[in-house]
Amino acid sequence: MPVTPEIHIAGNLHEWAQDAAAFIHSVSGQAIESHGRFIIALSGGSTPKTLYQVLATPEWKARLDWSRIFFLFGDERCTQPDHPESNFRMAQTSLFEPLNIQADHIYRMKGEYEDPMAAAQNYEERVRELTKCSAPEPPRLDLILLGLGEDGHTASLFPGNAALQEQTKIVTVGQAPTGVRPRLTLTLPVLNRAAVILFLVTGSSKAEMVRRVIEPESEADRSLPATRILLESGRLVWMLDQAAAALLRGGDRRRRT
Repeated sequence: MPVTPEIHIAGNLHEWAQDAAAFIHSVSGQAIESHGRFIIALSGGSTPKTLYQVLATPEWKARLDWSRIFFLFGDERCTQPDHPESNFRMAQTSLFEPLNIQADHIYRMKGEYEDPMAAAQNYEERVRELTKCSAPEPPRLDLILLGLGEDGHTASLFPGNAALQEQTKIVTVGQAPTGVRPRLTLTLPVLNRAAVILFLVTGSSKAEMVRRVIEPESEADRSLPATRILLESGRLVWMLDQAAAALLRGGDRRRRT
């Protein structure tokens, strides 16, 4: 049986960001105590950026053991690393540079490759080297941050994409419907092997999709990419603000923080 999602609802965006930072502090400490380091896969977008900026404040900078944290990415646009829409660029400016993260602790997806599949293969090799996990077994990352699109996509796994069917590779190429279309993305096998998945979702525009993913009612709901994040062990956590959680009905499963 898949694990039951944990739903955390914050009163406002400030509380949400502090709750998310505290959660990462706790999970990172547990991983470091268990096996000496913490491997986190970052998400892009404006919501995670808010969290990264909080983590880079003096309060949180002093509380986390950054020297033992290694950073991966859940997805990336196939573009140059200094492109305005690059997930790496956003993390670099809002998190890595303010915290002076060592370069050898940052594993970015090389979206600038002319051949996206070669970039995906390169990243898979680097992740397997870091985690010391040989194919075909997917590695178990300590924490993967995920967002939620208004179409139900997560990472760069979009509805109807062939990337959703990938069962052998841990990194592949997805296709976004708009913007920079080719994307590098982690696949469902590695996402569903994570020790902890943390969905970070805020805003009223996501409320309907949050309800459909957390409380699916139809086959269409259950086929959404984000609904296919089904951990058999570990923790599946949703951190929402009031606006994003507004349409949830399962009050007994909510935890207000």
